[in-house]
Amino acid sequence: MTDETAKMSAEEAAGRALVARKTFEKEAIWLPSLAVQHWNAGEMFIEGKTFTDCVIEGPAVMAVMNGTQFESCAMGTTTDARTLLYRPVSREKMAGVIGMSNCRFVRCQFVQVGYTGSDELLDELEHGIKRLSEANPAVGPNS
Repeated sequence: MTDETAKMSAEEAAGRALVARKTFEKEAIWLPSLAVQHWNAGEMFIEGKTFTDCVIEGPAVMAVMNGTQFESCAMGTTTDARTLLYRPVSREKMAGVIGMSNCRFVRCQFVQVGYTGSDELLDELEHGIKRLSEANPAVGPNS
């Protein structure tokens, strides 16, 4: 093998740099692309990232895993918070979702993102989305 074949493509280098990042601020994040870059790097979920004042875009279903926090976020626009939530049929594993573990979202806006996880988490999200919608109509059903 020569040095030329051992070099990474620019696309692969950019993907690896994205996976290595721990913080994102005031950016639009296309969640499916971020997930694929992690999968290509051998990481089956996204872990230990902080997103501040970002727009998190789908279409995607986020599996909210251990330690993931949402602080003052707009979780989505809907007339019924339950339309954003998906209860898993199996507790073993979920396919086709983007796992987020020990991530922190601060003042982020979510667009076309659904959520799945434990029953407790989904109940908490449902009530939190309802409270946010009632307190701030700009992020609620009429926006």
